[in-house]
Amino acid sequence: MEVVAGSGMQGGPAGAGKKKLTKKLQRYWEGASQPDTPEAAPLRAKRRRNEKTRLRAGAKRSLEARKGLPASGAAGRISGKRDPFPGAAPLPLHKVKKFQRGQKSQLAGASSRRLRDHLASLEQKVELATQQAARMELLLPEEPGFLEGDPGEDTCTIAQADIAEAADIVSATKHFELRLNQFGPYRMDYTRPGRHLLLGGRRGHVAALDWQTKSLLCEINVMETVTDVTWLHTETMFAVAQRRWLYVYDNQGVELNCLKRFNGVLRMEFLPYHFLLATASETGFLQYLDISVGKEVAAICTRGGRLGVMGQNPANAIIHLGHSNGTVTLWSPNVKEPLVRMLCHQGGVRAVAVDSSGTYMATSGLDRKLRVYDLRTYQPLHSLVLPMGAGHLAFSQRGLLGAACGDVVQVYRDVPMHLPRKPYLSHTLPRAAHGLRFCPFEDVLGVGHGSGITSLLVPGAGQANFDALENNPFRSQKQRQEWEVKALLEKIPSELITLDPRQLGQVDAITMEQKHQERVARLGFDPQVKPAFQPRRKLKGRSSAGNLLRRKKKVANEEQRTKIRKSLEQQQEVERELKAAPRAQRSALDRFRK
Repeated sequence: MEVVAGSGMQGGPAGAGKKKLTKKLQRYWEGASQPDTPEAAPLRAKRRRNEKTRLRAGAKRSLEARKGLPASGAAGRISGKRDPFPGAAPLPLHKVKKFQRGQKSQLAGASSRRLRDHLASLEQKVELATQQAARMELLLPEEPGFLEGDPGEDTCTIAQADIAEAADIVSATKHFELRLNQFGPYRMDYTRPGRHLLLGGRRGHVAALDWQTKSLLCEINVMETVTDVTWLHTETMFAVAQRRWLYVYDNQGVELNCLKRFNGVLRMEFLPYHFLLATASETGFLQYLDISVGKEVAAICTRGGRLGVMGQNPANAIIHLGHSNGTVTLWSPNVKEPLVRMLCHQGGVRAVAVDSSGTYMATSGLDRKLRVYDLRTYQPLHSLVLPMGAGHLAFSQRGLLGAACGDVVQVYRDVPMHLPRKPYLSHTLPRAAHGLRFCPFEDVLGVGHGSGITSLLVPGAGQANFDALENNPFRSQKQRQEWEVKALLEKIPSELITLDPRQLGQVDAITMEQKHQERVARLGFDPQVKPAFQPRRKLKGRSSAGNLLRRKKKVANEEQRTKIRKSLEQQQEVERELKAAPRAQRSALDRFRK
């Protein structure tokens, strides 16, 4: 485009000096550009500040929304009306406390501000997760409950047939009895999801089944005495303690391994988070087997005689052993001596059980007493005298205590809180009980006896809801395989088994002296040791043997003088502290101190 300068322009007459000017073409979506003048700069800076302020306000509102807090600038209106209940609904303290894990971090002890801010951020996330879990409890499909009788009726007089008749059809089918008179008495065990049942008869009969659908997985006879059976990490493997050695089978009854180092095993406990199989033998040895690698982790001689009583603490994976002298010892695979030794009974210990929280322990002995101990203080809480004494004990997920007294099975409620005057439920078996287990996530108590297996209905025994990512009774084969891989990746080393697991989250403030000793042991020499003084060689006859010796003595005298001065200062400081001490704290023998 050509623009011709008019007559009004300076620099020449009209029509003289034509000049070409090119103008940048603009698209229709591009607005008219404003001239970049100095007056427009403050407006642009103000506009940018307003945009940043709006972004920060939006982020703050989103954070408040995630935390469930009312926005600072919100008017609290819904559809044009003011909300009568602004903000998030308040949470009861007992619901929040139910989902809390451990104690809060001590922010005052943080060494730096950066670490303090990081710990504070983590605490906020944990608190938010706790509140969300407490709010989502409302959406759980099941609610726990207990058996309630009519006014003036004791629940211990209600028979199992009456409970099964009053329950729904699915729950009624969970009460059954397997008549196995030929190979008893029987030991039993449930898987962690509670779906499969493992049976082991004294005369060699071993069977695994899905007890809810009554479908048999495998059934074999090992032609040898069986003392105990237990499931391993999944329902595809189980261990059988036979007369001579320990055997591992799969769910088809095929022998996978024979462990000849584990001989004469009487009792077994599996630690799921550590993949450890703990065994107690008749020779007094406590052995740990890592089933993920097939390696023996520890073999401890307890010096306690025959080990026929064994239990585990689910909270910290500590093994509890009962002995014939009335003591209960607590063991870890990292220590060759018992962590705790408790005198619980005047006679031998017959059974030991620890609740799911790891707080209370129940024991029974030959003195016919049932005692409950607080493991935080190792002091007895209650003591109950039973007519025949309890030969087997078991805690349910919700704190019910099952006790097998001969051929009578009794279930007690709220045992840690107060001394029960009468049992919650009672049932008579055909023969004496030989094993006792509560089924996880079910109101079922399995009892093994001389005539087979009996499944009893105990309302309120199991947790009403399960975590599908942890223990899913309805998982498929693919889900089980993925869970197994994840569990192996999250396996806890056996070195971390301690009485107080909260100590693992604390910082071990190692001293400078310990660091120095470790460095010396690692390098093989002390890098901080001052090398011996070597005089520098001088010229013109000043490095004769006499001069070198005089210089060495001079340096040695100076070092000795420094050491003497420091020792005198320390001695004077001690004397000043003794003089400053009050007369009541001073001893008559202080006069003889030098």
